[in-house]
Amino acid sequence: MSRTPETHVIDFRAAEKLLEAKDPRGAVKLLDPLITAHPENTAARLLRARAFYHSAQLRSAELEFQLVLEREPDNAFVHFALARTLERSGRTGEARRHFRLAAALDPRPEYIEAARFDEG
Repeated sequence: MSRTPETHVIDFRAAEKLLEAKDPRGAVKLLDPLITAHPENTAARLLRARAFYHSAQLRSAELEFQLVLEREPDNAFVHFALARTLERSGRTGEARRHFRLAAALDPRPEYIEAARFDEG
């Protein structure tokens, strides 16, 4: 079946719903062909990174978050999500750097708390 821009949009929306319904692997399956066809689609890559994270595919999540950060280095949410991924992988030093960048870019309480500025 050939994919069209419309079917890609439908797949993206369906992947969002699958992630909300706690089916991250299903979301990844829908997003893979979309990203193959449109590798520049940052929104799809971010959604796939989140799906990788929620399915405990941490290395894949890390790589995808990093790719999004290359395109959007001032995206506080992506820094925060990458930090959570690194933290979950046991890489707390690397995580702290991204938690702090997230907090510097957007002083949301959860970002500030995760940055642990009081610990030096």
